[in-house]
This record gives sequence, structure tokens and C-alpha cells, in this order.
Amino acid sequence: MEKRTYQPLNVLNVMRGFQHRDLPHAVTPYRFETPTGERHRIIEIRQVHRERVGKVFHYHYVVKTEDQRYFHLVFDSGILAWKLVQEVDEELFFS
Repeated sequence: MEKRTYQPLNVLNVMRGFQHRDLPHAVTPYRFETPTGERHRIIEIRQVHRERVGKVFHYHYVVKTEDQRYFHLVFDSGILAWKLVQEVDEELFFS
């Protein structure tokens, strides 16, 4: 089985400690930077789901940035790191 390697990211995020209406997600990303220096401010979280991988969780986010681009990001709770899975085409969203 081939293991994929995803690009690491620096992400400014908030970790929720208790339920609050302004923080609907356990981990909320606000902006990110790629190793090449590209910076993106997140203006909308379009999709979120949590996936168990072994003993840890991966939090998957499809986010919209201020320059109208969409990205699939993953937070790995086992190593406390963010990865870029791919840039997503807007046409994949029907709403």
C-alpha cells in the first residue's frame, strides 16, 4: 500500500476548550502558510469531518480563502500538525 506525503503547513488556529456558539469546531483554522511562503486567510469553512486513524483523529476541512480559492486541509491530532491535501475546484460544490 502506497503512503501519500502531504505538504506541511503553518496554520493559525483556535483549539476550543468548551462549547461556544462562535467556535462551532473543536479546531478552527484561520489562516495558513505553505513552505513556499504562500499565505492564505480563511474566510469560510465549507466542510468538516473527523476520521479515526489508528488511535488518533484526523480533522478534515475544506476551506475558502479570501482570494476565492478552496483547499482541503487536515489536522493530525497524533502529531499536532497540519497538512495540505489538495487545492479543490469550486465546481465541486453545488450550493
